[in-house]
Amino acid sequence: MIKQFATGLAFTTILSLSLSSCKNATQEKKEEEVHNPASQTIPEESKELLGRWDLTVDKKGTSVPSWIEIKLSGFTTLVGSWVGDSGSNRPISHIKLTNGKFSFAIPPQWEGGEGDFVIEGELAGGELKGTITSNNGEKYTFTGVKAPYLVRDKAVEWGTAVELFNGKDLTGWKPSNEKNQWVVKDGILTNQGAGANLVSEQSFQDFKLSLEFRYPEGSNSGVYLRGRYEVQIEDSPKDKHPGSLYFGGVYGFLAPNEMATLGANEWQKFDITLVGRLVTIVANGKTIINNQEIPGITGGALDSKEGEPGPLYIQGDHGAIEFRKITLTPAK
Repeated sequence: MIKQFATGLAFTTILSLSLSSCKNATQEKKEEEVHNPASQTIPEESKELLGRWDLTVDKKGTSVPSWIEIKLSGFTTLVGSWVGDSGSNRPISHIKLTNGKFSFAIPPQWEGGEGDFVIEGELAGGELKGTITSNNGEKYTFTGVKAPYLVRDKAVEWGTAVELFNGKDLTGWKPSNEKNQWVVKDGILTNQGAGANLVSEQSFQDFKLSLEFRYPEGSNSGVYLRGRYEVQIEDSPKDKHPGSLYFGGVYGFLAPNEMATLGANEWQKFDITLVGRLVTIVANGKTIINNQEIPGITGGALDSKEGEPGPLYIQGDHGAIEFRKITLTPAK
């Protein structure tokens, strides 16, 4: 009798453990389904805020570009990315949303100083509006519109290549300010030192761009596609791990897959294709970024009007750089 009772008890225990295991497995499966982003329920209060926004900031009477992406992390937490009128893309760890108004704080980057920048805003009539309070107490207003997707619905047909540098003078280009250091020497477009940026008089939408350039030791420059997306030209060490802030990167957003620089005082080449937001960069014969999406404007952009054509602009306010060839093939 005791033996039968023990056997029955053992069976009951095994059955209980089995049912418990099945229950746990069901719960785990349910949790996995809940955590699946494809079936995620977006809170109604934040639904219209999510996405990328092209911002315009009124900075002491001057309009400067900015950009923000707002994303949902988990069930209700809002996070994102921010680009100011200078510096690079920086992460936002938490965006608070209360009664339709959002706010977040980010530490300074290249601005220096102590304390955070505080951004506050709201959605009104399908647009963002708000204020930026700097870490030194200065306050600016901003407005924002949803950034365009820039998806192309058919394959690109290329037009005729255009030489944007004639080898003689600055025809077709204009310096950004009176501190211009750009001259043409022996057929070479030369920025002699930190001064003005150089902006093309023509604007472009989709294109292929070929550049041949050379920089001295320690110098820093870049080329802005449509005047908004900087491809970094910098004297990065050859043994440095590649990153979005170094040679060949799309500043703050896209890192190359290898450090393809030949080093200072060597003629180098970029072949860049930009279609919509998709960019391919070939540096010195190596494809280092392949058909990747550029999320938004980079620091130093001329404007945030991403849906419009824009000029090429070459950074000249950081250091010396030389170009011997600038060839652009526009899409038809």
